[in-house]
Amino acid sequence: MKTTVSDPMSGFFVLRRDVALEAAPRLSSVGYKLLLDILASMPRQLRVVEIPYRFRNRVAGQSKLDNAVALEYLELLADKLVGRFVPVKLMMFGIIGVIGTAVHLAILAFSLNLFDIGFSTAQTLATVCAMTFNFTLNNELTYRDRRLSGKNWFKGWISFCGACGLGALANVGIGSMLYSEAWSWWVSGLAGAAVGSVWNYAATSWLTWKKR
Repeated sequence: MKTTVSDPMSGFFVLRRDVALEAAPRLSSVGYKLLLDILASMPRQLRVVEIPYRFRNRVAGQSKLDNAVALEYLELLADKLVGRFVPVKLMMFGIIGVIGTAVHLAILAFSLNLFDIGFSTAQTLATVCAMTFNFTLNNELTYRDRRLSGKNWFKGWISFCGACGLGALANVGIGSMLYSEAWSWWVSGLAGAAVGSVWNYAATSWLTWKKR
């Protein structure tokens, strides 16, 4: 239900306890703009009174507004639109997976056409590079609230690759089988890359970026 306000991003707000309890089960908990989440989560229109205030010039510290905040805002909107059907993190994981597939195919083509190595070796190389690419982007974007750094980054990369290991084996096996049956390299590579995608999300979200 639409509730019209002039500043849904404000950090200064007060609401009744019954409104907070009504909104709580529907909150997305994405980002830190709680007021926007509450207004977008309510199934009914709220009566709002806005009291103007003026910001003074900043004299210390730094603004929290950066690219990560903008991404959180878009993620919140996506969650409110389709979150009840598809988890937003799954959507982001899938989008990165699609980009990773393009990386996979590019490396596969590069390896086959310039270095003239066997398909299985080229597919294995492309798979490892694509997994590293996907891990890095998911760590920075999809799971930025659980972002791994330092030694934990390398541990996370190892667990990510381990969790994707079964999918990678199927990836190489199916891709090689199709290629040996005279399918084109890009169809074989695409089919192999698609096999492990469903497994990868479920396994890595639990193992690599499990909430502590």
